[in-house]
Formats: sequence, C-alpha cells, structure tokens
Amino acid sequence: MNTGEHSFVALARDAIRFYLATDEFLDAPPEPGDPPPSGVFVSLHDGAASGQVEGPLRGCIGSVRPRQGSLRSEIVRLAVAAATSDPRFAPLNPGEVDSLDVTVYLLGDAEPVEDLDDLDPSRYGVIVDGPGGRTGLLLPAIPGIATAREQVDIARRKASISPDDPVRLSRFEAEIY
Repeated sequence: MNTGEHSFVALARDAIRFYLATDEFLDAPPEPGDPPPSGVFVSLHDGAASGQVEGPLRGCIGSVRPRQGSLRSEIVRLAVAAATSDPRFAPLNPGEVDSLDVTVYLLGDAEPVEDLDDLDPSRYGVIVDGPGGRTGLLLPAIPGIATAREQVDIARRKASISPDDPVRLSRFEAEIY
C-alpha cells in the first residue's frame, strides 16, 4: 500500500492488483469509522503529461446505489470492474496498475433540480434521465468542464439523449479521494 494514498484509493489499487494476479476479489471487511455503503465510482487514469491536470482515462465504473454490504466491498468490486470491464478500454495488465492515478468517488444522495441554475460542475455531479429509460451521469469536479450546460450536454451524449429530448435533472455531491 502506498502510504501517500488515502486508504480507499490504496484499497482500490490493491483490489485491482489482487484480482489481476488471482482472478479473485480481495476480501475487504468493514473497518471502524467507515461510512455506510453508498454509491461509488472508481476512475482510472494514466499519468498526466506535463501541463495537464489528468491523464487519459483508462476506466471508470460505478453505481449510484450500493450493491454490496459494505463500502469497502463496493470499492473492491467497482475498482476491479473499472480495470477489467469498462467496454471503452482494453483490460489493464498487472504492470500498469502502479502507474495509474486512481480516484474514488463516494456519492451522496441524488436530489432533483429544476434547471441549470441549480447545478455547479465543480461541486455537483449530474444525472440526466431521458426518454426510454436512458440515463447519463457525469461526476463532479472533472477538469475542463466549467459550466452546467457543458456538464449536462456531456451526460446527454453519454446516454444517447438528443439535445431536443425532454430530461429530468438530478444532482449529487461526492467525496473525492
């Protein structure tokens, strides 16, 4: 474990290493003081080039609601999924794990909002619900996204929701590690 990393980030990295070596999930029992299970996203990036805030995305998987019995189990499962099952990327190789930037997002409860004025991409993530059950989500504090309009437009595109389709918006806060 890298002592400079938050314990949730170190857990995610250890879970990926363990899974790639054994094809099994790391056992991560709850620890005293852990928050209750919540929605979690794990984002993996290659190292940033000089002058960049973050490097290219290598995987990002999450869930708005918890599916495991503990927060640590949730982090383990989603870290492994981000490393091996994000359909946009090839699965990671064991030699790549130590060079990745790993971010763990603990999601707060989503709340409906009326319009873009209720959003702030530096503080809130956004969920866009459109026709046919299509849903797009964008995490908060993503470098390069400065306006609520950009944030909603990207979430729409992720869910293949047309700019003309009516949508419901929700926002959520996240603890970011």
